Amino acid sequence: MTHPRVYGSEPATGPEPGRAYRELTGGPLDGQLLDVTGWSKDMLTTGAFLIAPHSAYPGGRASYAPAPSAPNGPFVWEGDVP
Repeated sequence: MTHPRVYGSEPATGPEPGRAYRELTGGPLDGQLLDVTGWSKDMLTTGAFLIAPHSAYPGGRASYAPAPSAPNGPFVWEGDVP
C-alpha cells in the first residue's frame, strides 16, 4: 500500500505522525495531502492558493478550500489562478 504524497515535500514523502493534514481533491494536486499543522481556524476555513506545476497558467496557483458542507473535510479544488 502506498501512502499519499505530502504537497511540497522533496523528495516525495508520506504523512508523518503528530501532524495534521487535509486531502486535496480535484484539480492538478488531486490526491496529495496538505500539511496544515499549526494553521489557525480562520486559515483552515479560508483554504489556500498552492503552486501547481500543471496549473492552467504558467507559474500559476490552484485554489483549494473546504467545501461549505464539510468544513473539517478535504480541501476541494476551486480552480486555477494566475
